Amino acid sequence: LIYHYLIEKDTVTKLSKRYRNSIFEAQSRIFLNATQYLISGNKDQAIKEFLSAVDINRETIETYFALGGLFRSNGEIEKAISIHRSLIARENINESTRLRALKELAIDFDKGGFVDKAIETYKDVLRINRDQYEVIQALCRIYEDTGDWDQAYNYRIMLSKVAHENQAETVSHILVQKAKTCFDQGDLGRCHEDLDDAFRFAPSVSANILRIRLLLVEDKMDQAQIQLFELIKEHPMYTSFIFESLSEKVRPEIEAEYKAKLETLRGYFINIEDVELMSSPSVVLTNVRLLKESGESDRAAKLMRDWMENHPQSSEVMKAELIKLLIDLGLKDEALMHTTQLLNNLNQSVTKHFCSQCGYNSDAIFWRCPQCHEWETIQFRWKVS
Repeated sequence: LIYHYLIEKDTVTKLSKRYRNSIFEAQSRIFLNATQYLISGNKDQAIKEFLSAVDINRETIETYFALGGLFRSNGEIEKAISIHRSLIARENINESTRLRALKELAIDFDKGGFVDKAIETYKDVLRINRDQYEVIQALCRIYEDTGDWDQAYNYRIMLSKVAHENQAETVSHILVQKAKTCFDQGDLGRCHEDLDDAFRFAPSVSANILRIRLLLVEDKMDQAQIQLFELIKEHPMYTSFIFESLSEKVRPEIEAEYKAKLETLRGYFINIEDVELMSSPSVVLTNVRLLKESGESDRAAKLMRDWMENHPQSSEVMKAELIKLLIDLGLKDEALMHTTQLLNNLNQSVTKHFCSQCGYNSDAIFWRCPQCHEWETIQFRWKVS
């Protein structure tokens, strides 16, 4: 607002001396009032003050920008659009001001949910000046939100050139999404191409998971087992997530065969004897739950007892998992003993997954946070249920 005030002061000096002082004093009072209203959170009154400033002097460009921004933040998108369109249509403004108004108009469309108009207007801005980080970033977000992975890829590459930031991880995820679309459509050749490109940018967890799914479909079990072992060895915390992702639906015509191969892969994992792997709580819990699903609760209980004996300070989730196993096996006295020890400090998790950037919570798998739009920020907590 101080910037707006100084701009308006310069504009006033161009007016006739007769009106200069009165207009300047009136605008000073208006900007002061508007500032006070904004500080107190009263946007409606601030808007009224800016409208008064426009009535005093309709050449006040900065007032229009301030007013348009306030209308937008107040949810009055149509009014914001009208103001920014009127600025673009003016003949007496320079090109940088017109570009700024065009950018504001694109943001209006974006905030208002007019996706197609937002895209076209953002592109209009880039046709005039391609060095627009925020505009390119907005287009990346829109195309990623709408699942247009080809365009999302193109604009991420453009963003990396403008911002000089490493976009390799994000580009890898986008290429995995492209590959996944081909996988779901049965175009395995194109899926391989996009997946290879993804690995060239970054060997993300999602890329490795899709490669395992491809190997299962192509009946390359030995390679699938090696890939799974290497992935879990590098990212043990992702173990449960990996098996959830591998269990996602496939095309109906290959579903039965895929499930059979996945069951074989699960059996391979259950029987892995690796001291380093079995020191990870996530690996142990995943192993236990897969054993339960396979009807081997006795074996799962033994695994949990051994873990608890070697790790007496285990988390509540590990203790709760053992209790549920003991109840399933009818060992009520042992279950009651462990329950009594647990109840005093039980902390129940609300969701299985959360975003490390913004704290978004979800039981669903997400590689890109629906709330802050960052990639691979998913974190895990074993849910007591």
